[in-house]
Amino acid sequence: MNQRHMADLIRDQRPLALPPTATVHEACQQMRQRRVGAVLVVDADRHLLGIFTGRDAVGVLAEARDARTTRLDAVMTPKPDTIGPATTAIEALRRMQDGGYRHLPIVAQGRVAGIVSRGDFKGLEQARLDEETGLWERI
Repeated sequence: MNQRHMADLIRDQRPLALPPTATVHEACQQMRQRRVGAVLVVDADRHLLGIFTGRDAVGVLAEARDARTTRLDAVMTPKPDTIGPATTAIEALRRMQDGGYRHLPIVAQGRVAGIVSRGDFKGLEQARLDEETGLWERI
């Protein structure tokens, strides 16, 4: 079976990345504008510091925090799990399923190269993961 690698998915990708000083309000506006579910929180050299997702935004609302003054570094998930560009699609899907998350940053040579989400995987990759999961459930 021909395996798709993350490098294939990120070739022309420009992931949404903001500094840790950006506010939740700014992040949510950008997420809505770009129609994405996550922001990569990076330093000036594009080193990954954390990730802010829609789930994190819900936490901000649930705690009645002010989105206009709450900084991303106060509510992001620090040091998220990452993969490299050589990671296969099925490996990335397994990591997301095992970790219980929908977004997975791609880091190359210490810098953000892209991000994948569960929605990026369709057809054969998702079917293969479903098949593997079913097999483990039967064992």
